[in-house]
Amino acid sequence: MHVNRNLLSGKRKYLFGLLLLLFISVICVAFSRKDGDDFDIARREVLLRRLGHEILLQSGDSTSRVLPVKKIAENEYQIRFENELTFQPDSLVNTTQRLLGKDQLARDYVVNVMNCSNASVAYGYAISKNKKDDIVACLGRKQPRACYMINIKFKPPGISVAKNEYFLGGLSFLAVVGFFFLRSVKPRKALPNSGHADMFTLGSVLFDVKNRKLMTNGETTDLTGTETRVLRIFASSPNEIIERSRLQKEIWEDEGVIVGRSLDMFISKLRKKLEIDPNIKIVVVRAKGYRLEISS
Repeated sequence: MHVNRNLLSGKRKYLFGLLLLLFISVICVAFSRKDGDDFDIARREVLLRRLGHEILLQSGDSTSRVLPVKKIAENEYQIRFENELTFQPDSLVNTTQRLLGKDQLARDYVVNVMNCSNASVAYGYAISKNKKDDIVACLGRKQPRACYMINIKFKPPGISVAKNEYFLGGLSFLAVVGFFFLRSVKPRKALPNSGHADMFTLGSVLFDVKNRKLMTNGETTDLTGTETRVLRIFASSPNEIIERSRLQKEIWEDEGVIVGRSLDMFISKLRKKLEIDPNIKIVVVRAKGYRLEISS
């Protein structure tokens, strides 16, 4: 029995060491990746402003301003200008490739030049890491002077650096080893409910916050992270008016960028996904905000 106790004690010490190493490694990776991502994103926004500056110069404008770059969605930005301008597609494509070639995360992206008046696309093209996948047309046709804004959507970056893959693979191995050792130790009791709801019932729809899903009648609809955060605010206060300013503050306050009409876009997407139950609606309350209406 004394030997068994020593073995159990040794397993616990070994498990504790593995979990401590795993915890420290995850913290180090999280902070290093966050710092790197923040720097790359800040650098990207500077490049976008430089792009706007060069477009104005090519239009013969050396005095008007490039307005603040807006982040209109995840991995999508908008460049706006103070005055009207004209542009040559050839120059725009070449300038974009030259400047964004300095962005390590800009491997694939789509550029759309929009008319300010009706948001129609005046010109667009797609640039890929593999040049054969580039989509560029209508070169050599100078565009008329007008109010334009340029939307640039980047393909989300993946973890492609070999050292990150090996390191994360090592973390996964440690996690598996820790799991099997954990099974040999006395099982932990389930933690009590903290009161922070992860499941909401909205009419006939079950809203799973943790897994970002809507479920009804055996059907499942996936939600994005932002859609989940927005819907959680509504679900916590059904049939109550939620001010637009509150939604913007709670969802985007920490991002430090202008969100523009991003809220309206996410509300529109949520409405479509909630159509699975006709008794659930997100309605606009004029001059106040929105309300999640659930009728019986």
